[in-house]
Amino acid sequence: MASSNKVRTTSFSRKLPTALASSVPGLKYGPNATIFLSSGVPDLDKILGGGFHLGSLVMIMEDTEAPHHMLLLRTFMSQGLIHNQPVLYASPSKSPRAFLGTLPATLVSKDDKSHKSDAEQKDLRIAWQYKKYLGENKPLVDEREYCNDFDLRKPIEKHLIVGNRVECVSLLDCSSLAGIRDSCSKFLSQLPRYDGNITSAGRIAIQSFCAPQCEYYDKEWDVLSFIRSIKSMVRSSNAVAFITFPASLLSPSVSKRLQHMADTLLSIKAIPDEDKELATLLTGYQDMLGLLSIHKVARFNTQVPVILDATTYSMKLQKRRSLVLECLNQAPVDGSSGSSYGTSSACSGTGALDF
Repeated sequence: MASSNKVRTTSFSRKLPTALASSVPGLKYGPNATIFLSSGVPDLDKILGGGFHLGSLVMIMEDTEAPHHMLLLRTFMSQGLIHNQPVLYASPSKSPRAFLGTLPATLVSKDDKSHKSDAEQKDLRIAWQYKKYLGENKPLVDEREYCNDFDLRKPIEKHLIVGNRVECVSLLDCSSLAGIRDSCSKFLSQLPRYDGNITSAGRIAIQSFCAPQCEYYDKEWDVLSFIRSIKSMVRSSNAVAFITFPASLLSPSVSKRLQHMADTLLSIKAIPDEDKELATLLTGYQDMLGLLSIHKVARFNTQVPVILDATTYSMKLQKRRSLVLECLNQAPVDGSSGSSYGTSSACSGTGALDF
């Protein structure tokens, strides 16, 4: 009797598409046939197991004392422009398109600079300045990289904004949430539908949702209905919605409901400038910008919970340029500083201190 070589699968298994997402810039496969989209921060991608799940709702709880959530928002949008992904940006400002000029540029390493030809290096300095002004001297950007490092001190190249589909919406122009809901629906409808192959992905970035200056600020049920609609629309499309909101300015019931609806939930907390007790407790305290806490990680196609090495990380600027995340370590006697995520074996998060 001939034995069958057919592999038996459970009802929780999912067939992988024939075309690999790794062939599409900015996308890659994870476990259980999930597809990841880069957050724009290499350390955050590693912590989350690959990045943001395609079709998920990511929500960031802001700290009213410091705008550190804007660092994550900017890198998220810049990473999409690098990979030629459509981006929809909404904010409670009168001219949201002006915000695009604050997006960071990719960080060009010394090795990339050394690859320039000898002819370019021999050009006169004034000629080089003219090329830079006219946009002819474009930096080397590898679109095949899943996640890039960004230089927060330099603005993104203009040709990346002009050459991509970027839509900007002011939340102040929307008397109700129906307007922004229609904008998101129209944006997602123009993305290619999933038919077994992934050809592109989109990004929705909403800054300071439920800000007090918005007319719908006190309409709690409308706010919850909008988030529920966005989550439903994104789940059935090739996109990720990235929304920041001031949790401390909302009522506790609304804030808890918003947190519950998020697939991935993060929070930002500012660090006091003069906290001597905290400075002696943690390594590298003087270099910290703030604290990033991970409250929930998206879980698709599996019933196994995600177990993180740690849930709270320090936000720092490496060489005052690129954003890095580090595990919180108890300061040793010599006061030496720690290192970025994944480079130190001491950041296990299993110590006696619970942050």
